[in-house]
Amino acid sequence: MEEHKNNLFHSLKHLVRGDRINDGWTEESPRPRDWESAYRNRWGHDKVVRSTHGVNCTGSCSWKIHVKDGIITWETQQTDYPSTGDDFPEYEPRGCPRGASFSWYTYSPTRVKYPYVRGELYSLWKEELEKANNPVQAWENIVTDPKKRERYVKARGKGGFVRGNWNDLCEMIAAASIYTIKKYGPDRIVGFSPIPAMSMVSYCGGTRFLSLIGGTILSFYDWYADLPPASPQVWGDQTDVPESADWYNTKYFIIWGTNIPQTRTPDAHFMVESRYNGTKVVGVSPDYAEYEKFADMWLPAKAGTDGALAMAMTHVILKEFYVDKETPYFMEYAKQYTDLPFLITLKKKNDNYRSDCFLRASDLSDQEELGEWKTVVWDETTDNFAIPNGSQGFRWDNGNQWNLDLYNINPKMSFLDDSDDTAMVEFPYFGQKDGGLIKREVPVKKIKDKSGNELLITTIYDLMLAHTGINRGLKGDYPKDYNDDKSPYTPAWQESITGVNKAHVIQVAREFAENAALTKGKSMIAMGGGTNHWYHSDQIYRCILNLILLTGSQGVNGGGWAHYVGQEKVRPLEGFSQIAFANDWVKAPRFMNGTSFFYFATEQFRYEYEKKEEESEWGSKYSSMHPADFNALSARLGWLPSFPQLSKNSLDVVREARSRNKNDQAVIEDITKQLVEGKLDFAIENPNDPRNFPRVFFNWRSNLLGDSGKGHEYFVKHLIGGQDSVLGDYENSWQPEDVNLSDKPPEGKTDLFVSMDFRMTSSGLFSDIIFPAATWYEKYDISTTDMHPFVHPFNAAISPPWETRSDWDAFREIAKSFSELAKNHLPAQEDLVLSPLAHDTINEIAQPFGKVKDWRKGEVEAIPGKTLPNFNFVKRDYPNVYDMWITVGPNIKNGYGTKGVKIPGDQVYKDLLDRLGPSKHIGIGKGYPDLYTDKKAINAILLMSGATNGKRAVEGWKSVEEKTGKKLTHISEERAEEDYTLDALTIQPRPTLSSPVWSGLEKDNRRYSPFTINKEFNIPWHTLTGRQS
Repeated sequence: MEEHKNNLFHSLKHLVRGDRINDGWTEESPRPRDWESAYRNRWGHDKVVRSTHGVNCTGSCSWKIHVKDGIITWETQQTDYPSTGDDFPEYEPRGCPRGASFSWYTYSPTRVKYPYVRGELYSLWKEELEKANNPVQAWENIVTDPKKRERYVKARGKGGFVRGNWNDLCEMIAAASIYTIKKYGPDRIVGFSPIPAMSMVSYCGGTRFLSLIGGTILSFYDWYADLPPASPQVWGDQTDVPESADWYNTKYFIIWGTNIPQTRTPDAHFMVESRYNGTKVVGVSPDYAEYEKFADMWLPAKAGTDGALAMAMTHVILKEFYVDKETPYFMEYAKQYTDLPFLITLKKKNDNYRSDCFLRASDLSDQEELGEWKTVVWDETTDNFAIPNGSQGFRWDNGNQWNLDLYNINPKMSFLDDSDDTAMVEFPYFGQKDGGLIKREVPVKKIKDKSGNELLITTIYDLMLAHTGINRGLKGDYPKDYNDDKSPYTPAWQESITGVNKAHVIQVAREFAENAALTKGKSMIAMGGGTNHWYHSDQIYRCILNLILLTGSQGVNGGGWAHYVGQEKVRPLEGFSQIAFANDWVKAPRFMNGTSFFYFATEQFRYEYEKKEEESEWGSKYSSMHPADFNALSARLGWLPSFPQLSKNSLDVVREARSRNKNDQAVIEDITKQLVEGKLDFAIENPNDPRNFPRVFFNWRSNLLGDSGKGHEYFVKHLIGGQDSVLGDYENSWQPEDVNLSDKPPEGKTDLFVSMDFRMTSSGLFSDIIFPAATWYEKYDISTTDMHPFVHPFNAAISPPWETRSDWDAFREIAKSFSELAKNHLPAQEDLVLSPLAHDTINEIAQPFGKVKDWRKGEVEAIPGKTLPNFNFVKRDYPNVYDMWITVGPNIKNGYGTKGVKIPGDQVYKDLLDRLGPSKHIGIGKGYPDLYTDKKAINAILLMSGATNGKRAVEGWKSVEEKTGKKLTHISEERAEEDYTLDALTIQPRPTLSSPVWSGLEKDNRRYSPFTINKEFNIPWHTLTGRQS
């Protein structure tokens, strides 16, 4: 009793005042100071573990994680990055205050420590499970009873979670998935997880499971507008950009709408250091952002007017460096690496002309194989047509001339001094509300096509000069000079739009080009969210990219574009793709573009404003088409993926067609006939049909409802079914014509919404099940980024605390529960996957001439793989999903790859067996390479990828050699013996190797810059002409 009393008094000592000294200004505290020992002993850690952060900040920094008595105490920056070389700033130390405080999350009171399930759902589950003694039947009883379903759906977002356990909740998920597959089809099971590069294996855990069962995997980079559409438009590929160290190589740096000091904290020093290296920095932003204090000049363009500013700069560069005085370097670059010299046909429009399409070899004769995909130039040497290598036709004609070698061809840039006539050409002008026209003359040649018809042709260069208003003595709406503020694209014209002084525009454009001419392209423009997150970002970016291409700056170290929005770069892409999408076991994963999926799933297409403005002079029959109808058209013609795919269960479609037919071709014809006759339709054409709802939804590594989802209230109302605040009026909105609608938009479409996170996010609050995820200091994984060339490992500084698990382990448990239930409820069967006509495959040339012909309207025959999506039959071995998930399947032996690069698989498979060891699990995967743990998944990815394994890099270059006829293996041969593993990366970060799936060179300590391989080795871009467009 006495001891208890003493303890009580001791605990209240903080209420007693201490002695006062220094005339009452200081008080001696009687409080105990034991808490200080934690700080005194902070350097007395037991171990230091290397790890990184799986966050979409693009930093991917390496950190030392300090552990004491099994507790993470703090983190500090690693300082052992490989050197960048003499007289060059180093990468280390990398980090920021956000990363330096992450360890607080581990022990945060708001951390999700246990599995939770919505109380209403859990009660129903236990009741029905006790009645039916059958998990699949129990789930069916819940979701087919409207009252029971509404009971838990309406509770979403209102708390009411109870603690569950992993086994029970995995069983519930498995039962829901199996019921959904049997009733509606596997593509009604959907997963969303963004940015694989920030933690690849964590991403792979979920997508591997979804791919094996036939579920739908949603995209992300396009959905929340981080992917600049101008990139595939200009280069035929998703973004590829320079590492931040390459900023130091530039001599003229325009920072345009990306706040480098704030958003690229670990990398900003390269920009600052470049100034000490003689680089001039120009900042473009509407406000005095952080990066403007580093700028030598600030161009305060009004928000969203960047395109006008860039067009005025384009005007100056074309006039002064192409027309008034030709710059040899620019002209040579434009002839070989851009599509400026290619020929365009003109079509009559009233009394004038408009640009039509590329002149192709098939217009001139039938002698050229795939001539409709081979574009044409005018050769100055022979004064006749020439078909230069490199266009799409050369990629797919089974030859080896897919390269940019011009040989003796000297493409003519302009017909001004050698024209047969001139033509008044109309150009669109969107600078006014009613959509005006600009009319300007261009020089043309008159030719005969193979049928004897007369064609008017000109060059893209001639069209561009006319469009931008470069007066060469031709008639039309050409400006008088730079001060003509009425004529589009002059410096004076842009001033009234952007607010930027025209003299400053002229100065910057002139300096940018002069620098590029002197340095052979070391002029760079950094761009980001400020320029990209606009409805017209493609226009903004393409206007800015004009400056890069016209000055020969792309494909040059220290030059080109530098776009940074999101950590999108998975450097070991080949191996990642096999593990993530289970290509080692099954083919044709269901990839779905998130933009289209969410547009329909959240019913946002029902809330479009009625389009009432007058038709533009540049309009077509598609101008007034509802975006939903556009999506439906794109899906049925094979341009876009569309999942859920059909209004009928894909398993049933195949089963019924098989019962009527003997072989695959007959089955394909049967299903095609059903589509044409309307007996079978695309789910996207009936999005309000309950058969087409996404029924089971997985959300991991993401806060879909809080961050990644655009239109939160629509998500909550229509996808989730919680209490919402949607203000839109669907009754008086613009309605689609081809897409069928219900009278009232459906609400609460998902039967089960599952989240995994270490934080209780918005998504978690609306979820039915929340699994506690391991943080980045508690699991094994790898991370890469655009910003530096290193592969950074995650390592578990401590074991996952409480009941948390890594994403890899969590999905392994779900796969196990799924297979256990499937043995009695879901036998192996055949699935039909309708996959789009994909880029970097021969399907990209399935529809020539760019003419939209819809088989639904009888305009063309419905042919799978040509005017319809590809039809793929896939065996779904549901009882063995777990066995396949934990092993590397035999498909690797047949070879694999990505972006058209192929790697032979026999040796790879043997290497995987040696590296990972054979699986000892009893099942169909026994003896195959073991993939049970996240560590083994990492090593599998690294071994199969050219960026992390020298032998794979060399094999990949051999594949490209076969198409291009160029000698390329020497690019990676000097590093052929390099073979990265998790352990090796844990010792020290390692720079990636030059890989053919990426476009930059990484050898001789050279900084990564995109398209240097294209420029230096004459490898085509993945565009129609093979050039930058």
